[in-house]
Amino acid sequence: MTPKGKLIIIGGAINTGSFTETTFGLPQNMNFFERGILKKITTESIKGTASRFEIMTTASLIPERVGEEYIKAFAQLDVQDVGVLNITSREQANSEENCARIKAADVIVFTGGDQLRLSSIFGGTAIHQILLDKYQDEPVVIAGTSAGAAASSKNMIYQGSSKDALLKGEVKITGGLGFIDGVIVDTHFVQRGRIGRLLYATASSPGILGIGLGEDTGLFISGGNIMEAIGSGMVILVDGRNMTDTNLTDVEMGQPVSISNMTVHVMCDGDIYDLHEHKLTIHHPKVIPVD
Repeated sequence: MTPKGKLIIIGGAINTGSFTETTFGLPQNMNFFERGILKKITTESIKGTASRFEIMTTASLIPERVGEEYIKAFAQLDVQDVGVLNITSREQANSEENCARIKAADVIVFTGGDQLRLSSIFGGTAIHQILLDKYQDEPVVIAGTSAGAAASSKNMIYQGSSKDALLKGEVKITGGLGFIDGVIVDTHFVQRGRIGRLLYATASSPGILGIGLGEDTGLFISGGNIMEAIGSGMVILVDGRNMTDTNLTDVEMGQPVSISNMTVHVMCDGDIYDLHEHKLTIHHPKVIPVD
């Protein structure tokens, strides 16, 4: 069944004009409020700037500050109907009041933080089911940055150091919120050198596509399968379908893992990948000559 909703997953450090969610500097090569990701979220929503937004700060350790930053950022885009939901327990994720707010929302944004908080607090709750139903049946926009992006897929990386990622057992994977299947998402990908985490995750389940999102970079996913790169950086795709061999099942825990014939794609703003056809279409912008 083709979902009517749209999914926007972002690698973290969205350029909202602050450093709230990251210690890394923000990119300077894109005018955020003209071409940025938050504007994409707004323009794709069914009512545009009149849409009802809910900012889900559950993953964050500084939810009040993060919520305030998003309210200010969307206000600069003329979006005024923005609420913040800091749900911290499964009881709250089942409350009628909070469920009603999610049902009424046109846009739901999951902020950064700890993705395990998202899966453990929301998984199997009333709000989780409402979100899944809305994504399938309504033209809702569900967006997630950093932890919110990592938790968007059915499979979710929640732990694993970058330098030791290709040691057996180092990368930890569990179930995510399941808006999209057949992929696994890692974030802050380029800046934190997480290629090893994605290679390991894909080698352990070659039928899924590994998605590595750079900061202030994301994917706009429509129809459940058409993924368009947006933002100022890169998206790395790791495709294990043609992997020919790995010693993953043979080595002891903590030992290095070998992988043969993994396919890697690099996407930038405007490139499109079809999950059904496994095809990347690269956008070739026109170069304007400088006199």
